[in-house]
Parts: sequence; C-alpha cells; structure tokens
Amino acid sequence: MNKRTCTALAALLAAPLALGAAGCSGGERQSDDGKDGGRKNPAAANAGAVLGGTPQKGGTLTVLSNQDFTHLDPARNWVMSDMDFGTRLLYRTLVTYRAAPGAQGGEIVPDLATDLGTPSDGARTWTFHLKQGVKYEDGTPVTAQDVKYNVERSFSPDLPGGADYAARYLAGAEGYRGPAEGKHLDSVKTPDEHTIVFELNKPFAEFPNATVMPTFAPVPQSRDKGPQYDNRPFSSGPYKVDSYDRNKKLVLVRNDHWDPRTDEVRKAYPDKLVVVMGLKANQIDDRLIASQGADASAVSWGALRPESAAKVLPDAQVRQRLLAESQNCTDMVQMHTGRAPFDDVRVRRAVQYALDREAVMTASGGPAFNDPSTAYMPAALFGGKQPDTLKIPATGDAGKAKELLKEAGKPDGFSTKMTVSSGDKGRAEAIQQSLGKAGIKVTIETIDPSAFYATIGDTKNRTDMVYTGWCPDYPSGSTFLPFVFDGRFVKEKGNSGNHSLFRDDATMKRMDGIAAMTDPKQATRAWQQLDGEILAKAPAVPVLVRRWPLVLGTNIAGAYGQTSFGGQLDYATAGLKDPSRSQG
Repeated sequence: MNKRTCTALAALLAAPLALGAAGCSGGERQSDDGKDGGRKNPAAANAGAVLGGTPQKGGTLTVLSNQDFTHLDPARNWVMSDMDFGTRLLYRTLVTYRAAPGAQGGEIVPDLATDLGTPSDGARTWTFHLKQGVKYEDGTPVTAQDVKYNVERSFSPDLPGGADYAARYLAGAEGYRGPAEGKHLDSVKTPDEHTIVFELNKPFAEFPNATVMPTFAPVPQSRDKGPQYDNRPFSSGPYKVDSYDRNKKLVLVRNDHWDPRTDEVRKAYPDKLVVVMGLKANQIDDRLIASQGADASAVSWGALRPESAAKVLPDAQVRQRLLAESQNCTDMVQMHTGRAPFDDVRVRRAVQYALDREAVMTASGGPAFNDPSTAYMPAALFGGKQPDTLKIPATGDAGKAKELLKEAGKPDGFSTKMTVSSGDKGRAEAIQQSLGKAGIKVTIETIDPSAFYATIGDTKNRTDMVYTGWCPDYPSGSTFLPFVFDGRFVKEKGNSGNHSLFRDDATMKRMDGIAAMTDPKQATRAWQQLDGEILAKAPAVPVLVRRWPLVLGTNIAGAYGQTSFGGQLDYATAGLKDPSRSQG
C-alpha cells in the first residue's frame, strides 16, 4: 500500500517473520552474523498470535498518538496505518483484507461487493456487484455511483496523495482531472445502483487486489467538500466521526445504520474510539508499559520507540502484551536523480557504499525489531530471503565510496540535505555519521509525520535526499518496483513512491514487458531480476525492514498485527476484555 513509508505504510501481504510462509521458523531466527545463536527472538514471540482473548461488546478504546492522520479522505488515504484505520472503521471498499493474524491477513475477501469481481475481455474489464442493505450513517443506501464518484475525485489535483491504481489502469484516464464541471470517466460504468464496471487500458489479472485501496470506497457527490472532506468523511463503516479537532482529538461513535449482516470482516466491539494526538512518543510508551487507569484500555498509534525496548523485552509480563509483526516494507534513502550531484550514478553508488546499515539498524532498536535490507523488494517477494547482489558490507565501505566520489570529480566530497519524518531522526543521524566518513556532509531536516508526505511530494522544493519506504499492496512485484521507480507517474505536487524521481527508459520498458506476462511465476522471476538491475543504477539505497512493535494496555483483547497494514493493530477486531474498566 503506499507509502507505506515505514513511518506509517505499509502493506502487506505476506506472512510475518515468525511464520513459516515468510521463510522463518516460528518465533526463532538466526541473524546474519550468528549472534542470536538460534535463540527465540523475544520481540517476535507473539507474531501471528491474537492477544487478550475475545473482546466484549462496549466501552471506549483509546488510541494514544504523537501525530495527526496524514489523510482520512479515502481519495487521499495511502499510508498504511491511516488505511487500516479508515477502511476498518469509517468506510468500506469493494474488497478488503481478511481480519486474521499472520498469512491469512493477506487474503482478500468481498466487502461492498458480493464477490471478488468477474473478469472479461481477457481481464481488461472487471464487473462488481454491490451487496444489498449497505447504508451510510444517515440511513441512505450506498450505490455503485458513489464508488465511481470517489474513483473519479481521486484524480482531482486538489486531492493529491492517494493510490493511483485507477490512473495507471483505467482506460481513457490520461489527462483526466476529476469530476469538476461534470466530467466523468467513461471507463467506469454503473448500469444500475448495484453494478460497477471498470474498463482497463490493458489486461490486469490482479485488479481485485487493487480494489482494497480506499480509492474504491464510496463517497456521495452531495457530501463531497473537496479538501475539507479530510476532516469529516461520511461513514459507510461501523463508526462515524463525532468530533475531530485536528492535531488534538478524534472521536468515533457507532454508525447505527451499519448492518453487521452485510459485513463479515468488522466486529465493531467498542462503543467509541478516541484518538488522543499531540503526545510525546516516549510518554506514550511509558504510559502503555505502566498500563494504569484509562491507559489499560489504550493502544499506541505509532510503533514502540527503539529506546523503550529495554523497558519491555526483559519484563515477561509486559512482553506478553507486545506485538511485533514484520512490516514487509523496505526503508530506503532515495536520492533526487534529476539534480546534481545525484544525477551522476557514481555519486549515488558512493552513497550505497558509504551507508552503514548496521549502525542504522542499531539506532532502530537492533535485530529484535529490524532486519537489514540488501534489495529493494522485501523478502516476501523473493520467496523469503532477499538476494545480496552488490555484496556491500553491512557496515559500509567508506574507502570504496571515496574512490567513486573521486571518479565523479568530487574528491573532497560534498554537502547535501536529507528530509526525514521526526520519528526517524535517530536513523537519520546514523546515516549522517556513516556518510560523513566518506566526505558526504548531510544536514537533516525533520518533518512532523502528518506533513511528511506532502513535504517530500513537492518535487520542486524538496531536499535532494529523503528517508522513506515502500510496502507492496499485495504479494506481487507489480505493486513495488513500478510505484517506486517508474518515472512516468512522477507528479510535481503530491508525488509518492518514486522520490528518487528516477526515469530510466530501459527500466520502464522492462516494467511494461513484465506487466504483460501471463505466467505469474515468470513475472515473479522477472521482477526479482529487475530489482537487482535497478539496484545497480542506484537511485535509492535499501536500508532495513522493520517490525511494528506495539505494547497494548492490559484491558485490550482481540489484538494482532495485521500483515496487510504493515503490522499495525487490526482495528476490525480489537476491543476490550472488560468494557466497564474503560473511561471516556
């Protein structure tokens, strides 16, 4: 899913590290340097498990957060945690992910639709039929026209940042700028209120997987308020917005018109959800570790800070409340390939060699919460283990980096700037120190997470380096490499994925060729090979794959890390053991 930059999203699909499907044995892993000695990894001990038993109906679930949402408007929502929250609580999509821990959480199931869609014309046309009885918060029915309208509004230039599957695959979408002035997409047809037909510009057998995106949620035209819709999405899910004070508090209450008979995924256990924003991350960790009073019924929005691991891992009682699923997302340093000095591949390769991945991993909590990356796509898309085609030491090679800089005419190095989310500052400082050893002097610019993507998505005004990440939306290389390295979809504002602004004709031609392959195994092998070919051109440096550690309050039940949402808590099933203990 997108951006899944690892500060927020990411998707994913495949099985978590503690499950055999990801190529690792249950709860045990051997580090590359053998230091784990085969011992159980305490952070991954609860991976694939549901903690706290079955929740009881009622009470208030509190979410403690150090940030606001990036977007809740379904046309703009493409950050992992935000997508989890929006599609599990506020609005429904044509299909969605199964509510289950582990590998089962990567399976898609019908949501608004009665099935997973019917292809025709060689998978160039897809037809979905909507369920009867699905209603908005005011009791009016959800219609196919509402889904079509949200797909169309996702093209609006004043609503940037959302998933662009529609732009990539719908016929006649090139140059379309949304439904303003009554303009509509002829390739999205609604022959009646419960039927929607998508006509694509090329065969796309994976199209049902794309319809899990918030882009394929319904928005009635009469309720659309443009950019202001972010503040008050109109609910088709089990909860509706009661109040939203940006950067301070969001309160959700039940949508009385949500019918659980139409919804096999969402359990909607709590009566209310309260998101408290603007807290300090270390304060959140300490409150949940202590789990006193109302905090017993609370969860964290963000991952446990690396510094807090020492308070959690040695304490067996707290560790029992720790979730730590793999995000299956790759953190990367992306370099602006359209500007000097990063328009020179030798400079970019110098960054590859200078970067000390081991130091960044240590700053990120160590091997208990991270694995180093030697490729762009996560291990799940390589059958469980990333290849190491460049053979660069995990600690980097400053000498080789200096040689490359000298070849590029920069024997004394150079100065540059790197933008990071404020939550990644420690990782950025480790990068800064390692690049400095090769003569690359980096100034770090930190941005609040809620504004991070808008900042780095402004291609004219952003810095030359950014620290971000990507997660596949489902188990296919087609949801990773094209989104991160296809230069044809770079936008001046609201750019996402391709933050290196990489535009390489040979790479794009190969992407098109792989996309046209009808044999999935052949396509998988081709994506894997292309990963290494792009890595040699060095538009970005893969750094690490994180887990998403979450400490739960003692009164939380039905909790697991959802692999398709980057390891974030699955809000479809979370609730309270004893609702009477909650406050709010």
